[in-house]
Parts: sequence; structure tokens; C-alpha cells
Amino acid sequence: MPSSAKNKAAVEIPGRWLVAAIGLSLLAVLALMARAQLDLDPRNLVDRLFGLVALGGVAARIALRGPRTRIYCIARDAIDHIGLFAVICLVGALASYPVAAATQGFDDFALEQSDRLLRFDWIRWYDFVAAHPWLQLTESLAYQSIFVTPAILLGYFAYSGRRAEARLFIASFWLAAVMTLLLFMLAPAQGPLAYLWHGRIPYMPQSALYQAQVIPLLRNHHVHSVAVTSLHGLVCAPSFHTVSAVLYIIAAWPIRKLRWPLLALNFAMLLATPVEGTHYLTDMIVGALVAVTASIAVRRGLLCLLAELRQPVPFDPLRLSLRGTTDRRLLHMLAMETSSGPRANAILQEIDRRGLDC
Repeated sequence: MPSSAKNKAAVEIPGRWLVAAIGLSLLAVLALMARAQLDLDPRNLVDRLFGLVALGGVAARIALRGPRTRIYCIARDAIDHIGLFAVICLVGALASYPVAAATQGFDDFALEQSDRLLRFDWIRWYDFVAAHPWLQLTESLAYQSIFVTPAILLGYFAYSGRRAEARLFIASFWLAAVMTLLLFMLAPAQGPLAYLWHGRIPYMPQSALYQAQVIPLLRNHHVHSVAVTSLHGLVCAPSFHTVSAVLYIIAAWPIRKLRWPLLALNFAMLLATPVEGTHYLTDMIVGALVAVTASIAVRRGLLCLLAELRQPVPFDPLRLSLRGTTDRRLLHMLAMETSSGPRANAILQEIDRRGLDC
């Protein structure tokens, strides 16, 4: 493995960076809610109980500021990992409401036409599920497992002391959530159940008709308060269940003990997503692309930046000029060097930084 790859693998995203990103996201969501004339429901009892649990978690984390035993370290990291992940989920779900209020029209026609090109028949898939009660139960459980995998992953990361991997996963999840909401603004949809199915509904999936029912109400400002613990999924494209499943698989793949069980669980969730999430196949493809893009951006972008910040180098015009060259040109320059002077050293350092095989 090139030394740059080793350094990148050892880099740990600072916790304060994650807290700052999530905090700024929350402030942005509150500003969007104010613009959409939405408030949090202060009378909701379940929300109050949830708030007490959150305060209890914060108090426990403060009490574990300086742990010295392994059990304390595991408890501290578990609170950190699960707490940050839970806040991202809540902020993301809450953000979908003011974002939906700012959208216009529905893009179901384009999404359904894309599915036709892919030869995906949603109605046929739905008919098959509606005709088999055992499959309905199986798909419902698989679809709800979206919170099971991260609990297993984050718990394992805390138990095994893999804090860098946990923060890498959390950062990728945050970025994917942001990307999903931005794309949702460009392609709001009612979902295939509302758009394609006509007549009596023989089986109501988990996502029901919330997209077709709630989004128009939000646009017309008929909804004024939102309960945090009673949020409904409003995002059709991209499919965030698909985003989550792909990110879970990427995070679990290096862990031999968890790789195949979590791969099977998330594959089942993906199979359940078209009906239970009322998603077009196009939604799922875009969701997979969002997950891969977010993962690459964090792993190859943010971690490389952190590696460079951790090992600052003095200003060097020669090294700066080499940054703008292509990989092929850089290797050609090395081949043309006949001495081992400063220029050759600078070229070798740049090759090592990029992890190129020369």
C-alpha cells in the first residue's frame, strides 16, 4: 500500500467538525421552517419524552468526558456515534418538510418514463406483493430495518475502538442526506402508488400516500406544526432507503464478521423498497449514485485534505506547479529526470502523495 493510502486510512475526522456540520444543518433547517411557516409542536408528549432521553444522553456523555477504563470508552464512543447519527436522521427528516413546501409540481411522468426505458413494471411488482401476505410481512420488516444496520455498525465500531471508521461513516451519511434533499427539490414526486394505481388499494405499503397527501398541504401552508417523532417520508427521488443501504454495505464490507449478514439484510431492504417505499426503480438508481458519490467525496476528498493539514509543508513553487499536472504527465516527467536533485525529489513526493504506482 502506498504511504499516502496508509496515512489516509489512519486519519480521523475531528468530532468538532461533525458537530459543527450537524449544528449548521439544524440552523439551516430551522430557518427554512420559519420561511415555510412551520413550527415544532410543543404539546406533543412523545416529543417531550424523546427530548428527555436526548438530555439524558448528553448528561451521560458529559459524565464520560475522561474515561479511563475500556467499558467507559465503549460507552462514550457509543453515545457519540449513535447520538450524531440519530441527530442527522432527525434533522434530515425534519428538513424534508420545508424543502417539500418550496417545491412545485410533480415529476412522476418523467420518472415513470425512465422506468419504462429500464423495463421496470412497478404495477406488476406491486400486484405480486399484494397477492402474497407472507411477502408483505417480510418486506415490511426488511424496510423497517433501516435503523437496525447502523445500530449494529456503530455499536461494533464503539466496541472495537474504530472511532475513525465510525466518523467516516457518519460524515458520508450526513453528506448523502444533504445531497438527497437538494435533488429532492429538483424532482419532487407523488410516488408510483399514487400516480400509477387507480381504484381500491389492496395493500397499503409502509410509505402509504404521504407524498401525494402531505406535500400539497405544505405548499399551500395548511400545515403549521410538525411533531419530530411523527415525521413521514416525503422524498421520492432519490430513494433514501437505497442511499442508506449502499452506505451501510460500504461501511460493513471491510468487517468480516458483519459483511455477509448485513449484506443480506440490506439486500432484502432494497428488494422491499419499490413497494414499501413506493419508489420508482429510477429513484433507487439515483439513490445508489448519491451514496457512492458521498462516500468517494469523503474518503478521497475530505480525508486527503485532513492528511495534508496534519502534515503541513512550507511553500514551494515547484511543488505547487506539480499539483496541476496530470498523473500521466507527472510519471513522464519522472522518467525524463536524469539526476536526483530537488526537482526529482519534488516529483517523487507528489507521486507518493497521489499514491501512484511508478
